[in-house]
Amino acid sequence: MAHGGVKLRQPRPQLASLGSRNRLARAGAFALGTLWLIVVLVPVYYMVLDSFRSEPQYLTANQWIPTGGTSLSSWQTVTSWSGGLWKDFLNTGIYAAGTIVLVGTLSLVAAFRIVRHVSRFSAVSFRLILFGLAVPIQALIIPIYVMTVKFHLYDTLYGLVFVTAASLVAVAVLLTVNYVRMIPRELFDAMAVDGAGERTVFRSLVWPMARPVMGVVSIWAGIGAWNNFLLPFILTSSSNKRVITLGLYNIAANNSGFGINIPVVMAGVILSMLPLLLLYILLRRQFVKGIGGFALR
Repeated sequence: MAHGGVKLRQPRPQLASLGSRNRLARAGAFALGTLWLIVVLVPVYYMVLDSFRSEPQYLTANQWIPTGGTSLSSWQTVTSWSGGLWKDFLNTGIYAAGTIVLVGTLSLVAAFRIVRHVSRFSAVSFRLILFGLAVPIQALIIPIYVMTVKFHLYDTLYGLVFVTAASLVAVAVLLTVNYVRMIPRELFDAMAVDGAGERTVFRSLVWPMARPVMGVVSIWAGIGAWNNFLLPFILTSSSNKRVITLGLYNIAANNSGFGINIPVVMAGVILSMLPLLLLYILLRRQFVKGIGGFALR
């Protein structure tokens, strides 16, 4: 095409190449997603299959093929009222709920103070809290044990809640501070002009807008408490304070003549997964919103 005696170069159509690239990208994403699904489902398949076997069946049959018969003996062991896991479930529920409430409350209050009151003290406090990320809990287990005994918190669920919350609060504060900082400054200024105090701002603005990150923190704290083995093992001793991780170990070792009863462990693990799955289902929308908020920051 010519315009004023000058030929203009026409752009080449690239729709076909773009379409092929999109198809390749979708095919690659589908292949990676399928591979990841297989990686996730294979252990679940193994657990479900072998939980419906007795220990002799597990030791003689192929563990990956549904042959050799089935048995409900493992499920009867973990769900029995006398020697099962029900009391351990109750203790773990109290332990996890207390940890979630304490970690969520401390992290949101700390984030509000750090974001709203910019000063040398708040900056130093934030850095000290983040210093906890660099120190593993295993390195502090001896002083933690000594302090727990000194404060008469040994072999108590509330002592276990305090120590576990302290080990998880650094990550929770980091997440919460970054999320609270995304709240527009104009909203704080508008409430200040209306005469709102600190408690009103926290209750009416920060808490409603921080619910997504509270969902993330709740899942983080719940999983950290529910799956914790080291702290309950060190800080508790009596059977009436035993949590699910210790209960699984105890029930597996006491119901086997070969060290560990694998089918009982598989049944107990599946049973212990259900509360965490329920927690995620209840908080999934807040969790997705919270993760999305960090991604869009």
